[in-house]
Amino acid sequence: MKHILLPALLLSLLASLHAQQSIPAGEWPAYGRDAGGSRYSPLTQVNDKNVGQLRPAWAFNTGELKTYAGTDALSKAAFEATPLMIGHTLYFSTPSDRVFAIDAATGRQQWLYDPKVDLHHEFSEISSRGVSAWPAAGDIKRIFIATIDGRLIALDAANGIPVSSFGDAGTIDLKEGYGSDISVTSPPAVTGNLIIVGSSLGDNWKADMTRGSVRAYDVVSGKLRWTWDPIPRDSNSAAGKTWGKAHSGAANTWAVISCDAKNDLVFIPSSSPSPDYYGGERLGQNLYGNCIVALRASTGEMVWYFQVVHHDLWDYDIAAQPVLMDMNKNGRKIPAVAVGTKMGHIFILDRLTGKPLLPVEERKVPASALAGEQAWPTQPFPVLPAPLGIQRITANDAWGPTPKDKEEAAQKIATYTNEGIFTPPSYKGSLMTPGNVGGIHWGGMCFDPAQHLLITNINRLPAIIRMLPRDSIKQLEAGQEELLRSETGRQYGTPYILKRSYLFNISDGKLVMQFNPPWGTLVAIDMLTGAKKWEVPLGYMMDTTKYPGAAHWGSINLGGAIVTAGNLSLVAATMDGHLRAFNTQTGALLWEAALPAAGQATPMTYEVNGKQYILVAAGGHGKLGTKQGDAVVAFALP
Repeated sequence: MKHILLPALLLSLLASLHAQQSIPAGEWPAYGRDAGGSRYSPLTQVNDKNVGQLRPAWAFNTGELKTYAGTDALSKAAFEATPLMIGHTLYFSTPSDRVFAIDAATGRQQWLYDPKVDLHHEFSEISSRGVSAWPAAGDIKRIFIATIDGRLIALDAANGIPVSSFGDAGTIDLKEGYGSDISVTSPPAVTGNLIIVGSSLGDNWKADMTRGSVRAYDVVSGKLRWTWDPIPRDSNSAAGKTWGKAHSGAANTWAVISCDAKNDLVFIPSSSPSPDYYGGERLGQNLYGNCIVALRASTGEMVWYFQVVHHDLWDYDIAAQPVLMDMNKNGRKIPAVAVGTKMGHIFILDRLTGKPLLPVEERKVPASALAGEQAWPTQPFPVLPAPLGIQRITANDAWGPTPKDKEEAAQKIATYTNEGIFTPPSYKGSLMTPGNVGGIHWGGMCFDPAQHLLITNINRLPAIIRMLPRDSIKQLEAGQEELLRSETGRQYGTPYILKRSYLFNISDGKLVMQFNPPWGTLVAIDMLTGAKKWEVPLGYMMDTTKYPGAAHWGSINLGGAIVTAGNLSLVAATMDGHLRAFNTQTGALLWEAALPAAGQATPMTYEVNGKQYILVAAGGHGKLGTKQGDAVVAFALP
C-alpha cells in the first residue's frame, strides 16, 4: 500500500508548497503571469530604449485551420490563447483545444495533445484562452485544459499524455449533472492543491439556462472538493429573495479567476443571469450575478461579495480577470483587487473585506418602460477611477467619412431611446453606451507595481438593443432589412425576442463607424491618485491610404496588454493585425510590427538562454472578421 500512496502524498505536498514558491524572473507560468493576473514581467533586456530593434525570432504554425475542414468552425474561431513558459517550454491551446508544448528558444514542437472536440457541434464560441500548469514553479508535473465541449483534462507535462490517476483516465466530464450547455473558454485557476473551473454559457438562448456553478477539484486525484452556486438554492435566504420567482440561470464565471494563496482566497468574476437583456423572469437585485465574489479557497465558503451591476439588463458581465495588487493608502499598504467592467467602471476593493478603497456612489438610473420589466432604480458608479470609454453620445457625436454618411449617422442616433449608460432595452430600440463588448472586455487590465500604473485597453462601440414581442419576428416588413440582419437572441421562456446590432454600417464589406473616434484606446490609471495619467488611440480599422487620419482613430480590439520593467506596455488586439509597444510612463508609441494574422490575444514575454522574447498568438477572430491564421510569433533583439 505504501508504494501506491507515497507518490500521491508527495504530489499533495508539492501542491501545498506551490503557493510558497516565487516565480522565476524569466518565466510566465500562469495566464496573467501570476495567480493575481498582474501581467507584469520584471524583464528589462527589451526596454523603451531598444524596443525599436525588435525583429521576428521564429514562428510556429499549429495547422489549426486544417482541423476546421468540413465544418463552419472558422466563422466562430478565435485564437485567443496566451502561452505559458516554464523551464524552457511553452504550453498553449488552440481554438479547438489542441494543446502544444514547444521549445521556447526555437519554436520546435515537443508534443501535441488533441482532445478530438467535435467541431460539427453548434458551439457559441470556438476559442481557448490557454492552459494551466501545476505546480507553476519548479518541476512542472501537469498541464490542464478545460474544453469547449465541457471536459477538464490533466496531461503529463513531459509528454502530453492524459494522467490516468486524475478523474476518469485523465478526464472529468463537467457536463455530468449539469447538462449539455457547459463549455469552457478560459484556463482554470490553480491554487494550493485545487484546480478551480467556471463555465461559458449561451446566455441569450433561454431564460432557464444551466446555473453557472464554479467547482474546485483536487489537483492530484480530480475529486470534487467544493461547488459554489451564484444563484442561491434557498429562495427564502436573503440572497434568494433578490431573485423573485426566479426562472433564470447562468450568472456563470467565464472570465479568468484570480487567486490569493497567502490569504486562502479565490476571486470569482460572475456574469449576467440569463437572458442578458430581459429580467422579468428574475425580478430583483439578482445576487450573486454580476459580482466579484471572494471565496475561501480551501472550502468554497463565501467571504464577501461586491455587485457591479444590479439586475443586469445590458450583458454587463465581468469579462476581465480581477487584478490583485497592493494599494498605498494613508501610508499603509493594503491588499487590493481591481475589478474592470464592460461599463468602463473600475472598482478598487479591499481584497480581504470587499470594501471600496476609492469612493463608489449609488446613482439613479433610467426606469424601464418594457412590460413585465422592473429595472433596478440605482447602480454603483466609481468616483475614482472615473469611468472610461463611452458613457453617453448624442447626434452631435455622429461621424461618417462623407457629409451624407455623417447625416445618416446623426439620424440613426436620434432614432433610438438614448438616456446614457444603463438605458434599459425597449420596443423602440435602445442605444447602449457602452455596448456589450466594452468598455473593458475580456482582454482585461495589467498592473506595473514600480510605476503604480494600471493599464487597460478600451472599446468604444455602442450597441443597439431592441426587444420584439415573440410573434412579431414573423411579421417584419420589407424595408426592415437592417433589423432582419441584426443578431437574434431567442430568449425562450420570456415574452420577447432580442435583436442586437451596433452603431456602424457595412460598406464594401468593411465596417464604417457612425460616431466620433477614437474607437479603441489604451489607458493608464495612476493608482496613487486614481486619476487617468494618459490615454492614446490604439491601432486603426479603416484604410489609412484612403483616410489619412485613420491611423489616429483607434480600433475595436479584443485581447489584452502586458507591462514590463523595461517601461513597456505591449498589446496586439486591434483589427489592423499589429503588435505594438508603448512607453508605460507616457503612452508614446515606440514600436509596431505587422503579424501574419490578427492578434486577438494577450501577448507574453519570457527569457531563455539569456535572450528575452515577446510572443503573441496571431490567428485572428472569425466573429470580428479579422484575418485568420494559426501562428504563434516570437520577437527578440538581434
